[in-house]
Amino acid sequence: MLFTRIKLQLLHQRGFLFEWAPVCIATGIGAYFSLRFEPDAVILWVIGGALAIILLGARYLDEAFSPIAIGIVLVLSGFLLAAHRAHDVAGPVLGWRYYGPIEGRVVNLDRSASDAVRITLDEVVLENVLPERTPTRVRISLHGDQTYSVTPAPGMRIMTTGHLSPPGGPVEPGGFDFQRHAWFAELGAVGYTRVPVLAIAAAQDGNAGLAVFRVRMAAAEHILEVLLADTGGFAVAVTTGSRSAISQQALDDLRASNLAHLLAISGLHMGLLTGFVFGLLRVSFALVPPLALRIPARKLAAAGALVAATGYLALSGGNVATERAFIMVAVALCAIMVNRRAISLRAVAIAATIVLTLRPEALLGPGFQMSFAATTALVAVFGFMRDERISFGPKWLQPVLGVLLASGISGIATAPIGAAHFNAVSHYGLLANLLSVPVMGSVVVPAAVLALCLVPVGLDWIGLWIMGLGLRWILEVGAFVAGLDGARSFVAGPSSSVLPMLTLGFLWVVLWQGRARFAGIVPMLAAFAIWAITERPAALIAENGTLVGVMTDEGRALSKAKGAGFIARNWLENDGDPSEQPYAAARWGAENVLVLRDGTRLRHLSGKRALAAFDGCTAGEIVVTSVAVGDLDTKGFGCEFYDPPRLRTMGALAIFETEGGHRVTSVRDLTGARLWTAWRAP
Repeated sequence: MLFTRIKLQLLHQRGFLFEWAPVCIATGIGAYFSLRFEPDAVILWVIGGALAIILLGARYLDEAFSPIAIGIVLVLSGFLLAAHRAHDVAGPVLGWRYYGPIEGRVVNLDRSASDAVRITLDEVVLENVLPERTPTRVRISLHGDQTYSVTPAPGMRIMTTGHLSPPGGPVEPGGFDFQRHAWFAELGAVGYTRVPVLAIAAAQDGNAGLAVFRVRMAAAEHILEVLLADTGGFAVAVTTGSRSAISQQALDDLRASNLAHLLAISGLHMGLLTGFVFGLLRVSFALVPPLALRIPARKLAAAGALVAATGYLALSGGNVATERAFIMVAVALCAIMVNRRAISLRAVAIAATIVLTLRPEALLGPGFQMSFAATTALVAVFGFMRDERISFGPKWLQPVLGVLLASGISGIATAPIGAAHFNAVSHYGLLANLLSVPVMGSVVVPAAVLALCLVPVGLDWIGLWIMGLGLRWILEVGAFVAGLDGARSFVAGPSSSVLPMLTLGFLWVVLWQGRARFAGIVPMLAAFAIWAITERPAALIAENGTLVGVMTDEGRALSKAKGAGFIARNWLENDGDPSEQPYAAARWGAENVLVLRDGTRLRHLSGKRALAAFDGCTAGEIVVTSVAVGDLDTKGFGCEFYDPPRLRTMGALAIFETEGGHRVTSVRDLTGARLWTAWRAP
């Protein structure tokens, strides 16, 4: 009886199974990245063989159960796709700290979180480093007095003298893995320079990618000549993808008001642009009746919008978020050209499958997760309303209510993902988006198209001026909403199981047919329950020993008021603590020792003087030093020592309290040995 009911349920899903394809592929990709070891060639060949056998055997299965075999094939395919991508981007990673001459070709320009200009170089040359050990790409930040530096230009070959080091691992076990991110970005080293940057060769013609890069930079410079300050920086961000010209204060206001998504060239911008161009072309064709009666105006308008989207993709630099948005728009426009429904869950599934096939690592990023969560929720809700003929209010009010409903749906769908990645919740985001998104669609995007059309006659400033009015309004809305009491609250980061449970529960509710879909609510509620009881570490130790953080009744106490700012900020954000580092350091007190709640004494020795003045410790005490202990006989003290050489074999540490004392978990315990990790032997 049960078998028959299961079979009937599976047969009922026929015709709605394609939407599960990217879910299965994503499951395989997630399985690859969750491993603590790197699967070797034998394992990959075995998986490939199993895939082929299951695929061949699926044709002999019952009609109800053959989709399960296909799903397993897709899961295995996702695993192999991720493994292939990880090996395909493999390149040398610097294995030591380097100081000396750095030479290379400029392939990207942006700004760091501290607002410093950053240059990404390829064709890198390092002194006394063999070519086969030289990273494919390095990224350096420009600090100090750069008055006499050349202005870096796309394709320019430059040199400087600076510091480089391997990409750092997570700042705490389970945290964001920059090593993995750098591996897929082909960054083999990161660092900084405090000396001027010199040009040793001008940009060479012939490279299409760098030619587009130069066009982007030229467009950014021209926009900043017309629109000043943050308005110009905002305009540059939404046209060329570069955020280097917008201030940190404006960025923080946009984040606090949940408007930061307007900065990223994502589905909203691509959809607004192509929608405007599509509508403009259709109206233009309709104004010429003899032409409109003889040509497929709708299909030609879709083709023209696709051309505009392709140009926008090139101008924006083609980053992952923009590529994802372009694929989704291209699928919709191609559907129009072949007489298919443009907006459907099937179209979303096609776009997700293409993105995951091209860039499997995108699955782990907040951009992919938030974009497809919002799109899936919007398509599902509005599709349900269309099928059930549900309307909201009179026709003259429907545009406003539609924007309100769309903002609410996308906000609810993306809020848990944003909170999990960024540890913040914007309480007035719906208000801010309601006041800003219509302006983006009705003023900013049309004005940008107008400016582009007026470039040949030198009147593009008219379109840019109108565009600036809309962007200034959005910035003012962001500043106003961010200034409201309680505009933003902070939450602690969840455990690694929370987001997968939330996602699978949400997808089950959306994609499964029949009343059984409501079973997806159970894992979603369980995920929120797990999040609510997630335990934050009693103590955290940085991977180089420069910072220690101990949880107290007032919040996490930090051992230093300055230095290791990136680590400190991430620890506090993951705690859901909005405090600044100096305030958190004041919780530590005057001594270099804090006592954990289980009674364990944790001592931090920062610098050589503190280590030289060290006069011993008691058994069971934990001592962290920011410099190597060298020949110091640490075993004779009877306490647990962690110095930089030892920490480099483990990564950052988290200490959790247990009934019998405490438990130490390292980054290495969670990440294991992967292609992008380079652990030193103990």
